[in-house]
Amino acid sequence: MSLYTTIHLHNVAAGRAEDYARWFDGAHQQDLARLRGFRSADRYEVTPQQIMPDIPQPWRFLSVYEFDYAAPEIDLPALAPLLADVRDAGLIDDSDESERIHSYAMYSDWVASPNHQPDQPFSGVSIILANFVAGREAEYHHWYDTVHGPEVTRVPGKVAMKRGRLSPLQVEPRRYCPGSDLVFCAQQTDDLLFTVKDFSARARGVSPSGVAFQPRSSAGSFARTVHYFARVSGARFWPGGIAYDGDLSVYPADFARPAG
Repeated sequence: MSLYTTIHLHNVAAGRAEDYARWFDGAHQQDLARLRGFRSADRYEVTPQQIMPDIPQPWRFLSVYEFDYAAPEIDLPALAPLLADVRDAGLIDDSDESERIHSYAMYSDWVASPNHQPDQPFSGVSIILANFVAGREAEYHHWYDTVHGPEVTRVPGKVAMKRGRLSPLQVEPRRYCPGSDLVFCAQQTDDLLFTVKDFSARARGVSPSGVAFQPRSSAGSFARTVHYFARVSGARFWPGGIAYDGDLSVYPADFARPAG
């Protein structure tokens, strides 16, 4: 079996957001359940809190499809007609050709940190459309697996990560993807600003926790885009608080929202 993740980055036609949500949670989930290897599907909406605020956020919505395929070359294309249905129904706004559907062969399933509360759903996710420096792929993966993945998922509110490679098998319409790799990180927090700010603080070595990230590997390319989304589908939602295995009391009360 092979783990695959397909991400659908898109905008919804004006005035049709409720129709889209009803389709996704109803008929679409029923159709997905009949696909071989289907594991889950969730929808997310872009958040105002972003780690790189200068990077464009051209998509309001992200849908994430998880599969465990016996034969990806047979099974992966079966998702295309289901997404074509919603496009044909006029629910997708692709007037600027911004819609993107990218499928990834995952290197592993979720790798969780001690922050993770497995009995609760994710509050949101972040995606990085990432690249490694040519000729340094093995070094890049080693850094992510042994250094950066573990340190990122110990940030308050960040709880798990998995990564994958852009597959030669893709769902139409095929459009440009700026990254060869997907870095997919999950959050459990009701204060994403706090999480994003402490991520940045740890990267700069100034977190109130005293924790600092290791130096960034030069095997990781700076040609990447980062996007944060909050979960908007499903029957259960993150109940509140910031998932963290450490001591939140070391952070000042105004850490995420300084006075003034």
